Amino acid sequence: MFYCHYPIIGRESRFPIYLISIGVHDCQPYTRRGTEYAYPQIFYCTKGSGMLCIDGVKTEIKPGMGFFIPASCPHEYYPLGDVWDNHWIEPSGYACERMLAEIGLDRPRVFALGSSGRLERIFADMHDALRHDGIRGNIRASGFLYDLLIELDRVIDKGISSGLTNPAVGKCIELIDAEYCRRITLDELCAVAGLSRQHLCRLFRNALGARPAEYIAKRRIQAAKELLSGTSMTTEEIAETVGFGSSSYFCKLFKRYEGISPKQFRDNR
Repeated sequence: MFYCHYPIIGRESRFPIYLISIGVHDCQPYTRRGTEYAYPQIFYCTKGSGMLCIDGVKTEIKPGMGFFIPASCPHEYYPLGDVWDNHWIEPSGYACERMLAEIGLDRPRVFALGSSGRLERIFADMHDALRHDGIRGNIRASGFLYDLLIELDRVIDKGISSGLTNPAVGKCIELIDAEYCRRITLDELCAVAGLSRQHLCRLFRNALGARPAEYIAKRRIQAAKELLSGTSMTTEEIAETVGFGSSSYFCKLFKRYEGISPKQFRDNR
């Protein structure tokens, strides 16, 4: 199978993220580029194998693997047989570089995919949007592009259970979700996870972008937002209900994470 789309870029160029091109090669041809190529490229392989060469380093790309090439990065790749089925995406937009960096794509990189079923469904949705809608197709495809990047962040194997939440972190989250209204210590979480403090904190940062204590605070604020929206409880009552030691501390953290006070949040509902 081979197809490619190079949509005409209109007002989506003002979007945070939009699509430059997308396609599939059943046998990705030999390609060599210097610094002239202006867009980042994301590839993932479903069949066959090929060779990627960047900075003199050669890496064989097999099914279940992908690679990222930043804009203006010299590179070369070629098939190692008659089949090298590669899917590619080229994103752009004023928030593109930052979002790619958030999912670990801020440099040339080869990665393993924990799974690719949902990734391929989103890819197919992008293809269908571009094929069937010549006017708004790329706007719709750019929406799917955001979904694809979020899914890619999930399935890229970062050493935490093939792109899924590490089971030890999952056990801690279950405890926090059930008992966030009381004091939960790091030692208690370590006992549940069966890990050292340093190891657990590293896994939390990798999986959730936050230390355990920070995640507990955010979970309490999540519950507080539900109470602010759905009840007439006072700030003091909500602070006590969700597990904060005082209303002043609750208000301080709420402002830190949400950018507004609990009262402003409630008044805006």
